[in-house]
Amino acid sequence: MKRPLEMAHDFLAAVLDDKGLAIDATMGNGNDTVFLAKLAREVYAFDVQEQALKKTREHLDKLSLKNVQLILDGHEHLKHYVSEGVRAAIFNLGYLPNADKSLITRPKTTLKAIQQVLDLLEEGGRLSIMVYYGHPGGDTEKNAVLTYVQSLPQKTFAVMLYQPLNQINTPPFLLLIEKLKKTF
Repeated sequence: MKRPLEMAHDFLAAVLDDKGLAIDATMGNGNDTVFLAKLAREVYAFDVQEQALKKTREHLDKLSLKNVQLILDGHEHLKHYVSEGVRAAIFNLGYLPNADKSLITRPKTTLKAIQQVLDLLEEGGRLSIMVYYGHPGGDTEKNAVLTYVQSLPQKTFAVMLYQPLNQINTPPFLLLIEKLKKTF
């Protein structure tokens, strides 16, 4: 059985190639940025913490990956940097591991960023959202994101939930969204 993050990567890899543009909306330690950079023509990666950019740059440099723009800004501003169609995007909600746990993603900015990504997604484009909510403020964001994605029009988006059901504590879960191709 695949872990949620493996499922997210498989979901996005199926639509990415060297012509596609990708977004890592929550750069963190750079693992998703590296994953996307190996497949996409160009990647825009966002984070508000210098530490995230530094760590991600180190990973990219080790692999000689040059097709990434690291942006020290909140994901809610991504439309200031990205204007063309996006093939794939990923979010990991919560906080940066091994860093200040009081710096968390927040519902207001996360929902704004998700909406911008959905607007930029090409037909057939995909978005994955890992929802980590076992921290103060996490439940509020989880509920806001679930309410939002459940309200997306089914003729435009397919939305799926991949979630462990028998795990204790607050195991993260995955939301998978695909922008459907228009049929006439």
